[in-house]
Amino acid sequence: MNRLLRDRLFYAGATLVVLIAGLASRVWADRLPAFVASHFGDALWAAMIYCGIRVLTANKTTTIAFAASLLFCAAIEFSQLYKAEWIEAWRGTLPGSLILGHGFLAVDLIRYAAGILIVYTVDRIVCARR
Repeated sequence: MNRLLRDRLFYAGATLVVLIAGLASRVWADRLPAFVASHFGDALWAAMIYCGIRVLTANKTTTIAFAASLLFCAAIEFSQLYKAEWIEAWRGTLPGSLILGHGFLAVDLIRYAAGILIVYTVDRIVCARR
């Protein structure tokens, strides 16, 4: 197996692990400390986006995935200011809710940046050791 394929499979696995952790943080929010329940779901969502972008950009620098994931997450958050009937209907579905969210919150941008920064830092450390 070549290195690019192996890296993509690694990032796909990381995406899945972070996705499961993010969903778990929502499902069991009532059993978690208030700070974790309030902030970790959004940070994990953004970390999942970073990992997913790394699947597509495994042969590029981590900086590209860092910037792309920040832009993507910000675009999704700002899209929540758009209230057309068709997009609100899609947000009412489970996939639409998970992908697009519901209401613009500036604090979400901080949560996204924190999640991306953490996973980017871990990625840089792992890449340096390979």
